[in-house]
Amino acid sequence: MQNSQLRPVILFVAGLMGLFGVISAAAASHGADPRLLGGASAMCLAHAPALVALYAAWPVIRTAALAALLLAAGTALFAADLTARHFLGHGLFPMSAPTGGVLMMLGWLSIAAGAFFRRAEA
Repeated sequence: MQNSQLRPVILFVAGLMGLFGVISAAAASHGADPRLLGGASAMCLAHAPALVALYAAWPVIRTAALAALLLAAGTALFAADLTARHFLGHGLFPMSAPTGGVLMMLGWLSIAAGAFFRRAEA
């Protein structure tokens, strides 16, 4: 997938991530133990707007695609693991939440690196 084809996919993922964040927040408020779903909701609702911002900054920041992929994958993995733990009683696979967390950190680091790898403004 080329960089230009990835951009609308990231906006789509941001929308789904925001949707899941609201759904999991609602589910957490009606369940017995809200910690896992609340954590999944918080990560989704924190990173969905970041993906929208990366979508908007795509033409200017060279690292936008890398950062968006890392944030999207990391958040999805982290939130899916917490959701699986809540509903199934076990995670996706060993170290899946920490792996998602590391991917999110690398995504934020990619955003920071974008300050030094900018495209010429049109």
